[in-house]
Amino acid sequence: MEPVRRKALVDAALRVIGDHGSLGVTMSDIARQAGVSPALAHHYFGSKEQLLIETIRSLLRQLRHDTVAALKAARTPRARLSAVIRVNFHADQFAPDTIAAWLAFYAEAQRSEETRRFLVIYARRLRSNLLADLKALLPADAAERIAEGAAAMIDGLYIRQSLKSAPIGIEASIALTEDYVNALLAATSPSLPLDTPGEKGKPYRTTQGQMT
Repeated sequence: MEPVRRKALVDAALRVIGDHGSLGVTMSDIARQAGVSPALAHHYFGSKEQLLIETIRSLLRQLRHDTVAALKAARTPRARLSAVIRVNFHADQFAPDTIAAWLAFYAEAQRSEETRRFLVIYARRLRSNLLADLKALLPADAAERIAEGAAAMIDGLYIRQSLKSAPIGIEASIALTEDYVNALLAATSPSLPLDTPGEKGKPYRTTQGQMT
C-alpha cells in the first residue's frame, strides 16, 4: 500500500495547494484531502517540506514521461517541435490545480534553494527539448533565440491561465505558441516549409497548402 498512499498524498498536495493558491497549507490539510491521518503522512514523508519536494518531482516525472512519448511519435524536426509545445499544454499540466501549484512553487523558489533547483531543471529541459529540433532547422544562434522566446511564451501563458477572469484554453495556447514559432521560422528561413502535424495521423499541410 505504500506506493498507493504516497501517490494519494502527492495528488492531495496538488489539490490542496491549488485550492489555497500557495504553499501555506499544513500536513493535516493534505492528509485530510488524501483520507489518511497526519501521522501516516508524516510516516511516509517525514515533513511537509519533503512532501512538497516529492510533489515537484512528481510533476517533473510526468512531464518528462509525456514529452518522451510525444517525441517518439513525431516524424520530423518540425513535428517534434510541435510535440514539445503541445505536451506542455497537456490537460493534466494545464489543469487549474496544477497551474496554481507551479506558481506556488515558483514563489517558494525565492527562499528555497531546493525548490529553485527543481524549477531550474524544468526550465533547462524545456529549453533543451525546443533547441534540439530548432537546431535541425536553423543556424545555432537563431535556434537559441527562438527556443528562449518559445519557452518564455509557454511560461507566460501558464501565468495568464492563472488569471481565472481571463483564462486561455489549451488549443488557443498551443495556437499562439505555434504562431510565434512559425513567424520566426519564416523570418529566419523563408524557404523552410512550416509544416505542423495533422490531427490523428492526417497528412501534414505546409503554408503553401501542399500535403506532405
